[in-house]
Amino acid sequence: MSLFGLGSKNQKTFRPKKNAPSGNKGVQLKKHIDATLGSGNLRDAVRLPPGEDLNEWLAVNTVDFFNQVNILYGTLMEFCTPATCPTMSAGPKFEYRWADGVQIKKPIEVSAPKYVEYLMDWIETQLDDESIFPQKIGTPFPQNFKEVVKTIFKRLFRVYAHIYHSHFQKIMSLKEEAHLNTCFKHFTLFTWEFKLIDKAELAPLIDLIESIVSVS
Repeated sequence: MSLFGLGSKNQKTFRPKKNAPSGNKGVQLKKHIDATLGSGNLRDAVRLPPGEDLNEWLAVNTVDFFNQVNILYGTLMEFCTPATCPTMSAGPKFEYRWADGVQIKKPIEVSAPKYVEYLMDWIETQLDDESIFPQKIGTPFPQNFKEVVKTIFKRLFRVYAHIYHSHFQKIMSLKEEAHLNTCFKHFTLFTWEFKLIDKAELAPLIDLIESIVSVS
């Protein structure tokens, strides 16, 4: 079982896993990620490998973290319903509304599962757009690529925030808290390394985040 694989009894994916982008280069970087994760040192695993392109590294990791959140949320789909989670929240102080700027321009209040559905659809659209995530080696990334990546990570963080605030007891009952914590630690160290999420956005889990980045 891989470091980020769940036991077969809970192996549900919210949607099919995405493959690494950027042709052979993406595959090579994915192998590097898997190898460094296997060492157990997550801080080393998130660093840009010497001589590699930053955008390539951001791209292949974006796909990886999308897949991780997919699998994590998949274990909770039957517990995170419109009835149990009528709003996408992270505790009493934080509520997230959905807008994608295209089909839904004005932020709307939706249930947590609907928010995650909208989010995963939106991320898949970005990942499948070769003008944003090029598949061919040598094809340039767009000038606003890091901004797109930052928006993806900001919104993926909201899924983690919702899981920790609304479903951690269920995660514990499934005996998946170590898996959740390892995934979130990896996510946090990566976003911290490349300054992908503004600190104000991290408020719902700031104590946990500061403990991760201070001792890792």
